[in-house]
Amino acid sequence: MDMQIDMAQKAALPSSARPCPRQGCDRCDVRTRAICADLSDDDRIALSRIGRRVTLHAGQTVMWEGDDSTVVANVIEGTLKLATSTGDGREQIVGVVYASDFIGRPFGVRTPHSVTALTDARLCLFPRGAFDGFARDHGALQHRLLQRTLDDLDRTRDWMLLLGRKAAREKVATFLLDMGRRLRPDRDGVIDLPLSRQQIADILGITIETVSRQFSELKRQGVIALVGRRGVRLVDTAMLEDLAEGI
Repeated sequence: MDMQIDMAQKAALPSSARPCPRQGCDRCDVRTRAICADLSDDDRIALSRIGRRVTLHAGQTVMWEGDDSTVVANVIEGTLKLATSTGDGREQIVGVVYASDFIGRPFGVRTPHSVTALTDARLCLFPRGAFDGFARDHGALQHRLLQRTLDDLDRTRDWMLLLGRKAAREKVATFLLDMGRRLRPDRDGVIDLPLSRQQIADILGITIETVSRQFSELKRQGVIALVGRRGVRLVDTAMLEDLAEGI
């Protein structure tokens, strides 16, 4: 069975933990996209032996900002937020991760931000020391880590442009396009946004009123449809892409 993390306890993987034999890598939903995708079958199995599947419920935290970097993980399912605290104690969301993303700080001493589940999630969790040792002996994994790091750097630069130069409508359109790429819609094409309007506002550097106003305007123009409390259907992706570029 998947290991449950108690909300009052910080995630720690016992040295005796082993993967459940019924949850082999050949059944992993993200095996072709995760950090271990370039490993041989034997090496992937060897890596799985040092990790374990962990189940999180929405609101549970698996890593804490400033703590010793003790675990890293592949996201198998779900959406999680990366957050840091400001000097006056406010939370600032600095990123969102999805299935097949990698979280934690390999080869690092401290965890730079907290990682909390926005939805129910499943992780393949590794003790950071054991993962670092495995990575040192496997060039394919090191290459994948470097590639992920460079991709994250590119996304960070794009986000700096969004925050510094784009208008509110361009920001919201860019955000929705990113959600459309990363989240799986239901049979009706509806995406269930994992973030509240306030969280979206915090990420984009605008007010919650501006977010609501932009959503309403995009709905009025027929670019999106709003379904329920957090559901969004991207009706006109081409128009949304033009709006994201300020066209």
